[in-house]
Amino acid sequence: MKDEKTRILVVDDERDICGALEFLLSRRGYKVETAYDADTALEKLGKSDYDLMLTDLRMEGMDGMELIKRAVAIQSGLITVMMTAYASVESAVEAMRLGAADYIVKPFVNEDVLMTIQRLLDHKRVLAENQTLKRQLSQHIGCKEFIGDSPSLQAIFELLEKVIPTKSNLLILGESGTGKGMIAEIVHCNSPRRDMPFMSINCSAIPESLLESELFGYKKGAFTGANADKSGLIKMADGGTLFLDEIGDMPASLQAKILKVLENGEFMPVGDTKSKTVDIRIIAATHRKLEERIRDGLFREDLYYRLSVFEIVLPSLRERPEDIRILSHHFLERFARDNRKEIKGFSNEAIEALMSYNWPGNVRELRNVLERAVILCSGAMIQPSDLPEKVRSHEIRTARGLRDMINYYEKKIILDTLNSNGWNKDKTASELGVDLATLYRKMKKLGVEN
Repeated sequence: MKDEKTRILVVDDERDICGALEFLLSRRGYKVETAYDADTALEKLGKSDYDLMLTDLRMEGMDGMELIKRAVAIQSGLITVMMTAYASVESAVEAMRLGAADYIVKPFVNEDVLMTIQRLLDHKRVLAENQTLKRQLSQHIGCKEFIGDSPSLQAIFELLEKVIPTKSNLLILGESGTGKGMIAEIVHCNSPRRDMPFMSINCSAIPESLLESELFGYKKGAFTGANADKSGLIKMADGGTLFLDEIGDMPASLQAKILKVLENGEFMPVGDTKSKTVDIRIIAATHRKLEERIRDGLFREDLYYRLSVFEIVLPSLRERPEDIRILSHHFLERFARDNRKEIKGFSNEAIEALMSYNWPGNVRELRNVLERAVILCSGAMIQPSDLPEKVRSHEIRTARGLRDMINYYEKKIILDTLNSNGWNKDKTASELGVDLATLYRKMKKLGVEN
């Protein structure tokens, strides 16, 4: 039984042919509609979606060739099959050129028709499944850690929705660890270039001489050790995306060459005398303030304007503190799974320490801290002792006044005692030398979750 949602349109000016095909295909579970001329078919295509269209070649008025041409313009995913009693190589080739997936010769054999349609529909389904898997994989790679509910982050997502489908170059600004490389992946993996290469390089991590050959490639004999031609990242990214990380540190001599790539897609490998051309989208990123670099003569102003068709400024983690809790639970779940540990969450004290730390290394630092904490954790909850000293002590340093200090240590003592006693309140109260009512009152005052 075929999927009843599979819809087929049969177009033929011979009503008997339409009737026979409708009977044949309906018995196999397809939803079939018929049209006796091309104009009626186009009207139906404009009102409803179809998976496949069978059309005769020779019809009164508009012929099958013209119908196919117009049909695929109306519904780009429509499978079209030409039926003809005038079989010839020329008509088949022309039908294929206009968008037909296959052709059937009249008088046709029923089983041949059914097999052809099933094969084409199966092929369409496989292609759709592959595209879905690619899209899901792209989103998984690109967005796995770039999450949050803060207004600043939501504004970036809204801008990305507009930027991603375009060919425009993109400049990403932000402190180290804010996710500039992740944004570049998101843009590429969800863009029309997703099936083409994504090449990246850190412009500050490679010496100038090596950076040039890595980017532009070189010809055999260009320098000592160049024993064969080598393609650079620009050529390797042809059709796809080139991500230039820390472009603010790119040497001035290479900036001019990158500008030429941006202007007309031309580049010249080291030691070559002929320019090559590529079709690439360039995404650049830097933690530098490029306006200052331009003012100091360290960065080309014309390159800046070429790169910053769209400019995205990523906020630091301390500028979006509401996302710290979300990210912390995200990393906890991920690393607990990777390390096969059953960790339910954070103690109140641990999450407060994470929330009050200023995270100079941004999301990258938070990720590393949480990976370490999961490995060190021996209980069901992440405790302050699982966090680095700099994160633990920050909460103490930022406390205001003697009363805050007292509350901090009092809460710490209660939490430590509760954890050591498996959160048995009677044992905890006895060990602390207070009655149970006092313990509950202290826990409520200090925000210790029951």
